[in-house]
Amino acid sequence: MELGIIGLGRMGANIARRLMRAGHGCCVFDRSAEATAKVAADGGRPAASVDGLIALLTPPRAIWLMLPSGAVTEQAIAEMAAKLSSGDILIDGGNSFFKDSVKRGQMLAQRGIHFIDVGTSGGVWGLERGYCMMIGGDEAAVRRLDPIFAALAPGKGSIEPTPNRQTRDPRVEQGYMHCGPMGSGHFAKMIHNGIEYGMMQAYAEGFNILETRGDAKLPEAERFTYDVADLAEVWRRGSVVSSWLLDLASIALAKDQALGSYSGEVADSGEGRWTVEAAIEQAVPAEVLAAAIFTRFRSRRDHTFAEKLLSALRYEFGGHVEPK
Repeated sequence: MELGIIGLGRMGANIARRLMRAGHGCCVFDRSAEATAKVAADGGRPAASVDGLIALLTPPRAIWLMLPSGAVTEQAIAEMAAKLSSGDILIDGGNSFFKDSVKRGQMLAQRGIHFIDVGTSGGVWGLERGYCMMIGGDEAAVRRLDPIFAALAPGKGSIEPTPNRQTRDPRVEQGYMHCGPMGSGHFAKMIHNGIEYGMMQAYAEGFNILETRGDAKLPEAERFTYDVADLAEVWRRGSVVSSWLLDLASIALAKDQALGSYSGEVADSGEGRWTVEAAIEQAVPAEVLAAAIFTRFRSRRDHTFAEKLLSALRYEFGGHVEPK
């Protein structure tokens, strides 16, 4: 298939590369001519402008936006609404607020343009591992782009099948899911990221307790000095707390057990806040997720080993660099 991609940052560029490896054609544009040139060198058809990219695509077009949430995406969608034609598909693969996605989809629908919101997880590792996708939008438009989603998804890999799934959507076992109408993909990704905050916080707090167990204030017989890099590694193998996040913690700790290159000041990218806001709106308890987001706020004033591990995890899965 042919797809236009606007936004060639850490994820957008690798989405284009993964699609091209699978035999799909990608027309690409970024405000940075250097970013566009790099993807063009890997086989993308470069455009010098949004108008140029639209002109390269054969109607009905499909264009994937991979841009920062907020004003940048808002402006891009408004621009595309004025330039695309009825029957075209516009995809927002970023971490947009789901209520914004609902409004944007409704506006585009009035022009006959299909809108698909794709919550995309995979970070800087997605080129090789694939991307887990949570997709919202019209069923027919989503089905039309199935070859794109199938190529981006991780596939079944070595994960054992879950019992009793024989009558369920087989796309899910490949790593992508049509969640429902417009906005539902971004809502699912928002909750996914809220859970991620809680999981990261649990690892950070646990390793902080381990790392400080040798404190001289404790009784001498009860002081333990752990090699936390080795402990992370052993937990990766057969432990019930093993996960990809633990894999990334092990990578970071093996590089530098003291995590000296991290300040411990941990940013939040919006989804954690939105998850807690949704919990309040729905009157659903979310104590762990709320505590995790408030801890990130605290990290900007008080840095411990726990916050350094949070910084390290954000860098390992997403390339996010915290200030030092």
